[in-house]
Amino acid sequence: MQCPLLAQADILPWRESEDLPRIEHRREPPGGDMQRRGGSGQAGKRQRATGPKASKVPTTSGADLQEQLERRTRELDEALQQQAATSEVLGIIRRSPADAQPVFDAIVQSAARLCGAIFGGLHLYENDRVRMVATNNLTPKATSQLHEIQQLKRPERSNGAGRAILDRALIHVPDVFKDPEYSREFALAGGWRAVLALPLLCDGKPVGALSLAKAEPTPFSDRQIQLLKTFADQAVIAIENVRLFETEQTRTRELSESLEQQTATSEVLQIISKSPGELEPVFEAMLRNAVHICGAKFGNMWLRDGDGFRIGAMHGTPQAYADFVRSQGVFHPDPRAGLGAILRTKQPFQYEDAAAGPTYGDKARQAIVDLAGARTLIGVPMLKDNEVIGAIGVYRQEVRPFTEKQIELVENFAAQAVIAIENTRLLSELRESLQQQTATADVLKVISTSPGELEPVFRAMLENATRICDASYGAMWLREGDAFRNAAFHGALPAAFTEQWRSGMMTRLDSNTPLARAAQSRKPLQVADLRDDQAYRDGQPLTVTAADVAGIRTLLGVPMLKDDELVGAIAIYRKEVRPFTDKQVELVKNFAAQAVIAIENARLLTELRQRTDDLSESLEQQTATSEVLKVISSSPGELELVFNSILENATRICDAKFGVLWQRFDDGTARLFSRALAYLRYSQSSYSVGLIGRARSVRSTVSLKPASASILPTIVQMNAILVTILWRLPGLNSAASGHCSSCRCLRRTSWSA
Repeated sequence: MQCPLLAQADILPWRESEDLPRIEHRREPPGGDMQRRGGSGQAGKRQRATGPKASKVPTTSGADLQEQLERRTRELDEALQQQAATSEVLGIIRRSPADAQPVFDAIVQSAARLCGAIFGGLHLYENDRVRMVATNNLTPKATSQLHEIQQLKRPERSNGAGRAILDRALIHVPDVFKDPEYSREFALAGGWRAVLALPLLCDGKPVGALSLAKAEPTPFSDRQIQLLKTFADQAVIAIENVRLFETEQTRTRELSESLEQQTATSEVLQIISKSPGELEPVFEAMLRNAVHICGAKFGNMWLRDGDGFRIGAMHGTPQAYADFVRSQGVFHPDPRAGLGAILRTKQPFQYEDAAAGPTYGDKARQAIVDLAGARTLIGVPMLKDNEVIGAIGVYRQEVRPFTEKQIELVENFAAQAVIAIENTRLLSELRESLQQQTATADVLKVISTSPGELEPVFRAMLENATRICDASYGAMWLREGDAFRNAAFHGALPAAFTEQWRSGMMTRLDSNTPLARAAQSRKPLQVADLRDDQAYRDGQPLTVTAADVAGIRTLLGVPMLKDDELVGAIAIYRKEVRPFTDKQVELVKNFAAQAVIAIENARLLTELRQRTDDLSESLEQQTATSEVLKVISSSPGELELVFNSILENATRICDAKFGVLWQRFDDGTARLFSRALAYLRYSQSSYSVGLIGRARSVRSTVSLKPASASILPTIVQMNAILVTILWRLPGLNSAASGHCSSCRCLRRTSWSA
């Protein structure tokens, strides 16, 4: 039966010189050939004589066969061990694609064991530095020296690994004591004499080295060198697998971070689109995403206020610090650190440990450590046209620096915040402009629907001005001589304040009240706090009443000018100290200009109406005169028709109830002509008393109440016609008087031949 070990011998890499010779062993049966064949011995001799001469076969002893078998068995065992070790390393590589350390440990242990070494080591070469990552069977002294001498050092020729990396070739030193470049001290510390080292090459570049050492000063065999090369190749495969895996993982992380950032950006943009003009939800979304993606604890957004900052939004901020920030209002940071450095440099900053740095007396900087527990923090400026308009701060409560990508993310959010603020500003301006245009249209509509009426115009102006400017009260003042009188109020002003103005109180233009100063300068005047104004400190009664009774703190006075002539003023008031913006000042100036237009329109309209009335009356009077003349011309000598026409037109034009006409005689009596053609004779005494008697005695127009100036010429003209008629009629040759009792106007005219 064939030996199973021999049956498997074909798997071993034997050289031809080591193959065993073919062994033939032949055993003759008893009696020889003649006995076996049953023939004579001669025949057999003849056969041997005629056949070729047999060669002599060498014989092998049993001891040699046993030695060869043991050698083959030993080599087979070694091959099996090598295959098992190689298979084990490959299995570890397969199971640990992301971690090369188990592979390195298995390679070093297997290589040292199979090559009979007392030491094995695997080094990585990165950034021109050598780092030992796996060892086997090092003495404590050698381990200490190895870490002191080799760890994170440049490769050196004083050791096998460093020399292999530098030469990029196999290093085989059978006796290190005979190699002048090798460190004798290092060899003595490890207890070895022979060294074998192989570089780990990837694309021709060294990435590390695998080295072995044994105690005897004897060389390593070719089989051991070949085995170490196999392990070196496996180590390179493991290193490359980890590199590829880490590259893929890094790429995956970057893609995940990019997707997360894009999702966060999309969320913020969506909120901006859904909440136009509302910054609070936008800031909250930005801070929430920045804190989450950066792995931080909390975040704050600061808005520029003059040369300081005020809090704009907070997310996850500890309550104690949040209360402190709200109570402080506007911060004025030190320019050497934190928000002050952002104002100065306009660049992001990072404090790896805020507790370790100086505070420079900055209360906010100290509070962020004491009250919020912040350690690592970053601050990113919000820039618009290279001007700082705010900042975003992200904080961790442990010392763990932020990465460049995280800082870039916060910078992206800062840019979005600037866009949101600008959009809100533009939208606010658009809304303000629309409000102003609407308010202007409302006022113009009131002006058009109430021609000549100023009170509804003033009321509409004050209502719109206080609403758009977010004021508490409004007032309109008109100039009368060298003083202002109130023309209109708007808002819930105290009665004690408004009554004094409704009673006729006026404020002089030469006083030091804010309104008088605005009138004197012909420019808008704003007082941020009325209680800090000089007029209030001087105890000016009107100013003190406005501040203490009406509660006015901030006021704006705008003069109303026509051709640089003062015609009045508009004032709006706030009950809190909060100055009006430039746009609000411009709006009130616009209302002041409209008020001047309304006043001028009312004046012109009044004059136009008066002129129209005068023209209408004049036309009516001329028409009446024309009718009387027509009657005279068509009825010569008929007094009744003439008198009736005169009285009819006189009563109609004068809007009278009735009218009479008197004729005086030489004997002192008078006759009356009426619309009914009644002819009555009155005595002297009757004619000498009453309205007619008074007119006769004074020989001029007499009325019980003032007559309209536009009516008197008509009456005079009628009397002139009547006198002419009476003069031409016989018997009526001394005098005539015309009297309209309803309007109580009398005209007396005397004539003579």
